[in-house]
Amino acid sequence: MMNHYETRQRRLIESLKDNGVNGALLLSPANIFYYTGFLSNPHERFMGLAIIPETRHAILFVPALDHEAASGAAAVDQIIPIQDDQLPMQAVKEVIQGLHGPIGIEPKALNYERYVGLTSTFPDACVMDIEELIGKQRLSKSADEVRAIREAIRIIELVMDEGIRKVKPGMTEAELTAELEYLMRMHGADGPSFSTIVLSGEKAALPHGSPGARKITAGDFLLIDMGVVKDGYCSDITRTFVIGEPTEEQQRIYNIVRRSNEAGIEASRAGVPLCGIDSASRKVIEDEGYGKFFNNRVGHGVGIEVHEAPSVHAKNEIPAEPGNVFTIEPGIYIPGYAGVRIEDIVHLTEDGHAEVLTSFPKDLRIIGH
Repeated sequence: MMNHYETRQRRLIESLKDNGVNGALLLSPANIFYYTGFLSNPHERFMGLAIIPETRHAILFVPALDHEAASGAAAVDQIIPIQDDQLPMQAVKEVIQGLHGPIGIEPKALNYERYVGLTSTFPDACVMDIEELIGKQRLSKSADEVRAIREAIRIIELVMDEGIRKVKPGMTEAELTAELEYLMRMHGADGPSFSTIVLSGEKAALPHGSPGARKITAGDFLLIDMGVVKDGYCSDITRTFVIGEPTEEQQRIYNIVRRSNEAGIEASRAGVPLCGIDSASRKVIEDEGYGKFFNNRVGHGVGIEVHEAPSVHAKNEIPAEPGNVFTIEPGIYIPGYAGVRIEDIVHLTEDGHAEVLTSFPKDLRIIGH
């Protein structure tokens, strides 16, 4: 009986055949994990997965120092270790003789050095972009994938709950970031899924600002955007809090963003163009006169990567589909004043409805007493 990695490989092989592709060399660690179950960051070393439709074989090339780890995890037909003094493409050629015709590649993962090595090693072959073929497979999350994402969410919501109890006026953004990332590990995460964002006061107007030496002060909005990786799958959540009693303007801005978040979730269902989900969320903010302070997309996919397809933005007319997992994260960012963002993760179920996977409360919470 095939495991789900082998099933994914077979689906890719059929897709390659249908598109006249004679072989594929995948270099993205995320895609390699998706098709083999082996999760690793090779850094500057070479790691690749060769898929050969003719033989239906999957061959994994790994740095020699990862050979043992790959042998215990990867669902492939063969694992080839590559020494540091070897030429990677020569090692590929020794295993895959005489490959000609289209070779499927991922342009985003293939740097110029690797491209030159590939095309010079296989001069009778041409390259073909297969990222869309792979992306279509990864867009629809299996039940196992959704369970893994749920676990990553469970951990990050524990971290959020415990972390905000540590907030005190005078604490710096960097100090709170350190506390949160410590809690991630303590609760079993493999690590953060991206650089943790902790922004206070006027710095919260920077959607992807970096935490620093600014001290958290009474009267501030405090924006926390964070996630973890657990067993290869990511979480991502944002909540905005207030230090002490909010002003009427702070409460108003927060309520607008919350209604925008809820409108985006309400619009999320199979068959709706992704741009329609964006516009439903964005309209709430625009109708309240804050449209110029919301200058980014409403959401992005979450899975093996914390930012992946689908992209929920104003020009993406692709319909949402069952199995999609993506964020709804509208915000209002007023330069020199403050920013508010509320981010949830939704999963479109088999019947096409939105299931909200995140559950952390969304009432404006006063912290830092």
